[in-house]
Amino acid sequence: MRSFKKHFLLKLTILIIILSSCKIQDSYKTHGIVFLENRSNKLILNKSNKNDVINIFGQPQVLDINNDDRWIYVERTLSKGKYHELGKHKIKDNNVLVLNFNKYGILNYKKFLTKNEINKIKFSENKTDNIRTKKSFVQSFLQSVKSKMYSNRK
Repeated sequence: MRSFKKHFLLKLTILIIILSSCKIQDSYKTHGIVFLENRSNKLILNKSNKNDVINIFGQPQVLDINNDDRWIYVERTLSKGKYHELGKHKIKDNNVLVLNFNKYGILNYKKFLTKNEINKIKFSENKTDNIRTKKSFVQSFLQSVKSKMYSNRK
């Protein structure tokens, strides 16, 4: 009987040690460029060029539609929530780096935005109608005829 208790206590302590050490570090999911702020500190205004940026970050993730000399890099880190949040992902970091180059390819503007600074940006409330999603006259007419035909069915 005593050996059973010893084995049971030994197994119980091993189990407690294993379970307590399971979550030493938080799990993170990173999307985009890892350590964006540290890498951006390596860039020097009016000295670094496009090749330096490509060596540090790689090809740009986003190019401005109107300006090919504006490059944007993104870093987004998600972490698991606490137990009472049922493990939903929470945004830990959401950083954006905006780089502008002059006509010679030299870096002349660098802006690093954190999650709090991005939340302060005001966006326009105007909405743009999408022409492609609007139905033509024939489609809307046939839709109304179809709804009238099947409205009496149960």
